[in-house]
Amino acid sequence: MAQPVLTFTDRGIYCPAGDFYIDPWRPVPRALITHGHSDHARSGMGAYLATTHALPVIRRRLGPITAEGIPYGETREVGGATVSFHPAGHVPGSAQIRVEVGGEVWVVSGDYKTEPDGLAEAFAPVACDTFISECTFGLPVFRWDPQPKVMSGIADWWAANAAAGKTSILGAYSFGKAQRLMAGLPRIGPILTHGAVEEMTEVLRQQGYPLPPTIRATADVTAKTHPGALVIAPPSALGSAWATRLGPAEEAFVSGWMAVRGIRRRRALGTGFVLSDHADWAGLNEAIRATGAERVFVTHGYTAPFRHWLETQGYDAGIVETQFTGDDADTEVVTG
Repeated sequence: MAQPVLTFTDRGIYCPAGDFYIDPWRPVPRALITHGHSDHARSGMGAYLATTHALPVIRRRLGPITAEGIPYGETREVGGATVSFHPAGHVPGSAQIRVEVGGEVWVVSGDYKTEPDGLAEAFAPVACDTFISECTFGLPVFRWDPQPKVMSGIADWWAANAAAGKTSILGAYSFGKAQRLMAGLPRIGPILTHGAVEEMTEVLRQQGYPLPPTIRATADVTAKTHPGALVIAPPSALGSAWATRLGPAEEAFVSGWMAVRGIRRRRALGTGFVLSDHADWAGLNEAIRATGAERVFVTHGYTAPFRHWLETQGYDAGIVETQFTGDDADTEVVTG
């Protein structure tokens, strides 16, 4: 019996024919990385391969590493496997990784969303025999409004706060979500950023991504110096001493998890905006259908119910146990 194109190990998803891992969570000699979030791009690997667009963020986060960038769509022979990277639509530079061995094709999605956001490279379905899909939001309750509608709601909230003499502070992941917000919102006033957000924004700006001017929120930057400002900060900064120095403010959290009322209550937030960098229920199903795959493995999220759903739809479905967490919740802890 032929060996599978990919196997599942305690270090990560492994390709025996190419002797490499995809998004491994333990140190390995050779790692192919789907994108720069910390649960997928970890330190300690002997060598890294990622898209040319993802590599600057990965280098900034991990420091000195042995790494190579590859353009979207370019094929590369790695041992006995042919690999290529294709847009995942998750965050700038994110990719699905296509692996072909002996004419059989598997695709590892990493994280993805199907709605174009105007900043990240738009999701492109990749035909395959087996698809490894995230299912962070793999329940029917998760259905996203179109991005323009969500951005309009955030803009109205910002404008009302500004009219009341208050600063607006949005909690959003520092890489991806933060830049999507600043690029997609109408300019009502100045946009201030937490240092962690500004650092990632500058990396993307240097790559040529279309991002508006922003101002790092230092000790000298307050509601008095920048009235009516919008501040974008990691979720962990909400309610902190750092936030209080910005003067009278209203806070909100931007995440797909804001669709769940219980989570919003636990965070003690009156305002939450539902905007995710992951596919919703419809997006997951749309993406899987577009691959033409007969076998689907699901990972990180509502794996058991989503696998059951796929089986009712005629797929050969399974679960892959990984250490990916998804990055739409408050998993990012920063200081400063």
